[in-house]
Amino acid sequence: MSSTYLSGGYQVLLGRSAAQLEDWAVAEGQPAFRGRQLHDWLYAKGARSLEVITVLPKAWRISLQQRGITVGRLRELSRAVAEDSTTKLLLSTVDGETIETVGIPTQQRLTVCLSSQVGCSMACRFCATGKGGLQRSLATHEIIDQVLSIREAMDRRPSHVVFMGMGEPLLNTEAVLAAIRCLNIDLGIGQRRITLSTVGVPHTLPQLAELALKRLGRAQFTLAVSLHAPNQELRESLIPAARFYPLDALLEDCRHYLAVTGRRVSFEYILLGGLNDQPQHAEELADRVGGFQSHVNLIAYNPIDDEPFKRPTLGTIEAFRRVLERRGVAVSVRASRGLDQNAACGQLRRQSQPQ
Repeated sequence: MSSTYLSGGYQVLLGRSAAQLEDWAVAEGQPAFRGRQLHDWLYAKGARSLEVITVLPKAWRISLQQRGITVGRLRELSRAVAEDSTTKLLLSTVDGETIETVGIPTQQRLTVCLSSQVGCSMACRFCATGKGGLQRSLATHEIIDQVLSIREAMDRRPSHVVFMGMGEPLLNTEAVLAAIRCLNIDLGIGQRRITLSTVGVPHTLPQLAELALKRLGRAQFTLAVSLHAPNQELRESLIPAARFYPLDALLEDCRHYLAVTGRRVSFEYILLGGLNDQPQHAEELADRVGGFQSHVNLIAYNPIDDEPFKRPTLGTIEAFRRVLERRGVAVSVRASRGLDQNAACGQLRRQSQPQ
């Protein structure tokens, strides 16, 4: 089961549904309602250990602990809070790895930016996460914990979730889809408020559409594809993995995903000052996605060490947006958050590691 830790040899409870917990309690010789009690303590109360779930019989709790069965929560190592209240947590896994998650608040919503892997193998030049390579994928409970940890840290219920943190979600599809199911059913976050962001992995988008329908019964979450360039040559210079996935093939797979799910695709585009942010780039991008049931989300580059990229000017961003609008492309500009606390993916983790 996806909630069994991949190397520790023990079982965790976080990530299981109410029905799964009921069946498990019965298999343990307990009445089914014990499973429902566990579900309430795991998701509504955010229990960090079996010891605090005092509604369970003490002898059973001790037995579970002796057999290595655990809730499966992560440990907070550090916290960075920006002037705009954006909150980044560095969390430790049981095998000593570290991952990041970010809470991004507004008056109307609290969005949690989730990691799906420890590190990343895609090596995008503008991303701090890829600088350290990939250690492993996250288990379902490690993904879910990030939402619970942000909820605790910010004392507020998350309303939206984006898989835009560390890692490539489509290299961990099974655990990510299991996490989406859990977020939706067990934590009550609507699928339409969940976004899965990918840089593009060959052959995975058609598979994602089919698996989502099979695992979730419907595919209502938003698919966000990171383009960051309007042509193959420039995209390869920014995303080395793009050489294995031509832009034309990626866009064709996006059209297939749209046909299967009926959900429009969002395209993420990081604007890098003087490199991919000129009006001619906007015109070329419009040629690529025009007539496509899609939406373009423009993102101003968040500077990281070791790379010469620059943040675009406000005027450049606005000019790029106007070109797309004039060409009939649905477009928005994402507000930058947490700049004073290095909120770009992977920065907090890199700072915590020995140099």
